[in-house]
Amino acid sequence: MARNEQLIRQHKIIQVLERRRFGATIEELTSSVVEELGLATLHTRSIRRDIDALVAAGMPVVSSDSARGRIWKINRADTGLHRITITASELIALSMGRDLLIPLAGTQFWQGIEAFWHKVREQLPEGVWEHYERYRRTLRVLGVVPKTYEKQKNMLQTLNRAIQEHRRLDAIYESTTSPPRQRLLEPYGLAIYQSSIYLVACESGMNLDAEPQDRLKHWKLDRFQKVEALDEWFKPDPNIDIANHLARSVGIFSGDRPVPYRIRLTAKAARWVQEEPWHAEQQIELCEDGSSILTVPAFHPLEVIPNILKLGSAAELLEPLSARAILAEQIAEMASVYGANDGKKKASGRKSRY
Repeated sequence: MARNEQLIRQHKIIQVLERRRFGATIEELTSSVVEELGLATLHTRSIRRDIDALVAAGMPVVSSDSARGRIWKINRADTGLHRITITASELIALSMGRDLLIPLAGTQFWQGIEAFWHKVREQLPEGVWEHYERYRRTLRVLGVVPKTYEKQKNMLQTLNRAIQEHRRLDAIYESTTSPPRQRLLEPYGLAIYQSSIYLVACESGMNLDAEPQDRLKHWKLDRFQKVEALDEWFKPDPNIDIANHLARSVGIFSGDRPVPYRIRLTAKAARWVQEEPWHAEQQIELCEDGSSILTVPAFHPLEVIPNILKLGSAAELLEPLSARAILAEQIAEMASVYGANDGKKKASGRKSRY
């Protein structure tokens, strides 16, 4: 048994009781925990021991008799646990964060966000809520794609459980360059990047000579066809730092070592990049002719090339030369496409309305 399996069950018990205003029996709690954690089986004695541990830790879980039998519930009169005080400014910040997490809609994470949001709303004075609504009419969060992972809800639960319990995953994964095939993964965490969810995990048996931090790969949730948490545990490497790993590159690509990319920018483009940084560790060096050299680390050319293309002729990729060749090839292909289209339009005599 994983060391923190009991802790995960106890947290789930609290979640279930928080939703059940009128409490739940041991059997109801057991059924909910089994379903929501994806367990094969669980004895009611384990739930009783978990409840005893929660009470001993000071959680306000109380029991009473009812027509359904003995039930357990959260003591709503307990001071501090459910008491929420929040200002209009704090509410605005909370609602903006909620908007940014729209990609989680349909998942258990979003359910927790919405439950907390409604709990806050119920306890707010009407004046605070009115001030918040007036202010929010003048403030909008844009750029968040309304993507949902509702269909992958059960898969996310499995991934989350495997991460918490350090279980290996048996998965069928289809990449953009290869057909679906079986993978054995050791999961370390989840990441959200541009409205998509990624699993950060090592593939068991691959690159065993590499440093653990460099064995981490990013697996897009959309490309999983099947995920199963095995009754096999792995020992997480204490030297792996997910936050540090994800901060090393521009986007969501991963690799052995980030490569420095050097881009020449016009003065106007340099200002844009300063206003909208590509990376936390980017460096901009001013040149004598008024242009600037941007240096930014990345694992893959496709992390940098789209940003360069956005700037058009105001940006020139200098190094690495291999990435410059890829960019030149893409530009040539684009030129041939647009050139061919222009030729067809001229031959037909039709004018574009754009």
